[in-house]
Amino acid sequence: MGRVKKGQVCLVAGCEEEAVRSLSLASIDVRELGLQLKTEVRGGKVYLCRKHYKEVKKYLRKVRRLEKWRRGGFP
Repeated sequence: MGRVKKGQVCLVAGCEEEAVRSLSLASIDVRELGLQLKTEVRGGKVYLCRKHYKEVKKYLRKVRRLEKWRRGGFP
């Protein structure tokens, strides 16, 4: 059983909701997103509630699209 199913709390400062997803810290730029994390992240995983995961997902979609365009892969 993973930490999310065990009831891990969202690691964003000021948020006490239950985490629904975990992401690798290497895959997101927390400073660019404007998220403040509660504590030092152990194991390279960030646990996020539904609201914060939605923000991160939107950011990652934008980054991937720009990276694809940069490499010449237009839709």
